[in-house]
This record gives sequence, C-alpha cells and structure tokens, in this order.
Amino acid sequence: MESVSVVLFLLLAVVVSGAVSRMLPWSVPTPLVQIVLGGAIGLSTSYSVSLDPELFLLLFLPPLLFLDGWRIPKDELFKDVSTVVELALGLVLTTVIGMGLFIHWMIPAMPLAVAFALAAVVSPTDPIAVSAIAARVPIPKRMMHILEGESLLNDASGLVCLRFAVAAALTGTFSAGDAALSFLWVAGAGLAIGVAVTVVVSRAKAWVTRGWGEDTGSQILVSLLIPFGSYMLAEHFHASGILAAVGAGVTMTFAEISREAMAVTRMRRNSVWDTIQFTLNGIIFVLLGEQLPGILYEARQTVAVTGHSQPGWLALYVVAIVAGLAALRFAWVWLSFKFTILRRRQTGSLPDSALRSPNWRLVAAMSFAGVRGAITLAGVLTLPLALGDGTPFPARDLAIFLAAGVIIVSLILASIALPVLLKGLTMPGEPSKQAEEDAARVATAEAAIRAIERHQHRLAEERGDADRFAAAGGRVMDLYRERIEGLSEDERDAVRAQEKLFREFRLVGVKAERARLADLIRSRQVGSATIRKLTRELDLSEARLRG
Repeated sequence: MESVSVVLFLLLAVVVSGAVSRMLPWSVPTPLVQIVLGGAIGLSTSYSVSLDPELFLLLFLPPLLFLDGWRIPKDELFKDVSTVVELALGLVLTTVIGMGLFIHWMIPAMPLAVAFALAAVVSPTDPIAVSAIAARVPIPKRMMHILEGESLLNDASGLVCLRFAVAAALTGTFSAGDAALSFLWVAGAGLAIGVAVTVVVSRAKAWVTRGWGEDTGSQILVSLLIPFGSYMLAEHFHASGILAAVGAGVTMTFAEISREAMAVTRMRRNSVWDTIQFTLNGIIFVLLGEQLPGILYEARQTVAVTGHSQPGWLALYVVAIVAGLAALRFAWVWLSFKFTILRRRQTGSLPDSALRSPNWRLVAAMSFAGVRGAITLAGVLTLPLALGDGTPFPARDLAIFLAAGVIIVSLILASIALPVLLKGLTMPGEPSKQAEEDAARVATAEAAIRAIERHQHRLAEERGDADRFAAAGGRVMDLYRERIEGLSEDERDAVRAQEKLFREFRLVGVKAERARLADLIRSRQVGSATIRKLTRELDLSEARLRG
C-alpha cells in the first residue's frame, strides 16, 4: 500500500502542477512547479521513493525517446541537419571532455571517470522544459525544430558517453581505441535493432489487420510495447537500448506511412501517448523534488567528499558548472552559426543581408535554451549504487546533488532570460509552405473525384439504378470541386475569409449544441449510449474546426 500511495501522490502532483503553473500571474516553467510540489511531498509525508537505477532507466527513457523520434518533423530536421549534428554530437563530446576535466580539476576528490559521467548527464538538453518556459513568448518555429533535433540526438549521445564513463569507473581502465570500436557496435547495433523491431512489428500488424481486421486497443498497446522491446533486445546484445528506442521512433514515422491505421486508432493512440509523455516528464521532475530534501539533508556529508566543511561550497560548484556549460554552449553555437553562414555564402544560398555575423540575441537565446531536464535527472539516477567489489560508487550522492542543482539553476536562468531574448526575435526567413499545402489538397481532391466516379460506374453496372448513384456521387464530388476552385489563385483570399467566418459560425453552433445536450442530460431525456455518441461527434467537429 505504501508504494501505491507514493505513486498516487506523484500523479496527483503532476496533475496539480499544470493548473498551478497556469494560475500564477507570471510565467513559471511547469517543471519548476513540479519540483516544488515534489519537495512538498518529500517534506510532508513519511513515504520516500527508493529508485532502482536500471528500473528507472527502463521505465522512463525508452518511451520518451521513442516518442521524440516518432514525432519530430523529419523534413525540418533534415533542413538544418548540419547545425543539429554540430550541436548534438560535437557539442556533447566537447562538453563531456571539457566539463569532465573542469569538474575533476574543481573537485579533485571526484574521480575523473565520475566527473566524465556527470559531464555526460548534464550535456543533453530538454526542449519540453524550454517550451514550458517560453509558453507566453512563442519560440520561432525554426529554433524549436533545431532544439528538438538537438535534444533527440544529444539525449542518445550523452547517455552513450555516460555508459562508457560508468564502465571506466567500474573497471578502473579506459582505452580510447577500445572505446571507439565499442561505440561503433553500441551505436550501430542499437539503431539497427530499433529499426528492425519496428519494421517487423509493423509488418506483422499489417498482416493481422488484412486478414482479421484491426482492433484499436491492441494497436495502441503494440505501439507502447515497441520502445520497451527495442530497448531490452538491444541491451541483451550489449548494444545501446537508448539508441534502439530512438531508431524505433524515427522508423515508426515511415512504417506508418505505408501501413495506415484506422482514423479512430490514430486519434486514440495520440491521446494515450500525449498522456504518457505528460505523465512521465512530470513524474521525473516531481521525483527530483521528492528526492531534494534527502539530498539537502545529506549535503553536509556530501560536501565532505570535496574536502570542505561548509555546504555553501556545493552551491558554488553548481554555479560554476552552469557557467561553464553556458560558456561552452555560447561559443559552440556562435561558431556553428558562423560556419553555417560561411558555407552558405560559398554556395550563394543566403541573401547579402544574412551574410554578417550571427545575431547575438539569437546566439544567446539558443544558449539559454540549453535547459537541462528530465534526461539529465534520469541519467544521473542510473549511476550504480556500488562498484563490482561491493564498495559504494564514489561520489554518487555528490554527482546527483550537482546534477539536480544544474537542472534547477538552468531552469530559473532560462525562465528569466528567454522571454527577454525571444521578444521580437525572428529567425532567418523560411519559404512559405502554403503553395505546397494547396497543391497537395488539389491533388488529393482530384484523386477523390476520380475514385468516386469509378465507384459510381461500378455500382450502376452492378445494381442498375444509375440515377440514384449519380446523384449521391455528384453531391460528394461537388464538395471536392469547391475545394479545388477555392484553392485557385484568384479566389484564394476570398475563400479563406469565407472559411474563417464559416468556422466561426460552426463553432457557435457547436457550442449551442453542447449546451442543449447538457440540458437534455440533466433532464434525463437521453441515454448514456446517445450521450457518448453525440459528445464524440461534437468533439470531433470542434477539433476539426479549431485545427
């Protein structure tokens, strides 16, 4: 019962955090609210959460990384792939090496391998935390796409570096050559296993669906099992389960294109995954808050590891690490943007106005957007409890304290600086995709008209009542023809204005329908089956009109 109570408290805190963050008069990131609520749970209850590192890694990281890989816009990622790779791989390796040496120099009592492990877990960034921070100051789309792509890749690269650092701490030895070969196997095999699992499962689902139909619940459950299956299979072969989950998520996008699920399955599956993402991210931050009282209580014993006696040294170390991370990121972002400008100057793909040095506000915003979050906490909590001989893992509590401090300080700094830097900031212009969207709508409408005409002729030949089928098909084809005519250049603006008014009036109608349905429910004039059906129809209509 104690474990159940703890889980319920954590879930309640996640639910409350969203409401509290919206109620506050100033913009406070939801993760910070979750940390505070977690701290309240840790201080006000007698329950405590004892986290098993391997179980924590298995439960939280595979689904989150899988979903990131699945949902990230692939075309936007490929557009800025050079910048993303420079940030996600080059910056991570530079951070691990540079910050690892810096942390070991600053805290000599922390073994070099443990310092590298700490540097590895603070290298990944968290775009979800950035979105929460900038909720009231929209982030330029292109910047968000770069941050999402960077986060997807640096989560994996940072955690792979963590794996090597922990192995060095456990064995006491490290060989660059062996590590390079091992990295190729760990990364390559992990990605291959993730891709293979998704492809095999998708084909098996399609085969079952073709023969015996589709069950929505089973389809959703299978999508939930894929990241865990990929992760566990990769770990069984001593490959990277993290990269397997990422590879499975990216492959899921392409697998879904060729093996289409029913609309109701996609809608329900999206809702389930949205809930899982919200819950897991929230629980991670609440857990951080729940662990903080114990971490702070042990601060005096923890600081003794560093050779000092005052806990204030821990705060100084946190500030120094955050400053080092910020300086490295600022320099790397500036150089990355500078090289991008130089490359595009050589190809002539940028206008003269864009060939100057990078905008300092843009570089600063990208630097402060490097907030540490759920992946950092999940990674540091996976540090082993003991070495192979049974002795405690060196400086583990100190590493957890410093990682937690980096998360909190980076969130606070970003919540102050980002709204100021992002206000009025514009990214380099992107070509409009309206023409591409219009062309796709016309092409799909024309395909629909041709299919309806063929169906008309087939039904007329089989059943003989051609007029009835022609009338029904004509009504549907008229809708598609109106779409095609509305997308012509001359009538586009007028049609869009009309469509806006149409949606406005339809939303008024839907609101009135809801109010009348509520009256019917209160007077018990309709049954539960009718209520569910009509409510779902109204939900779908409103979602389509607001989409």
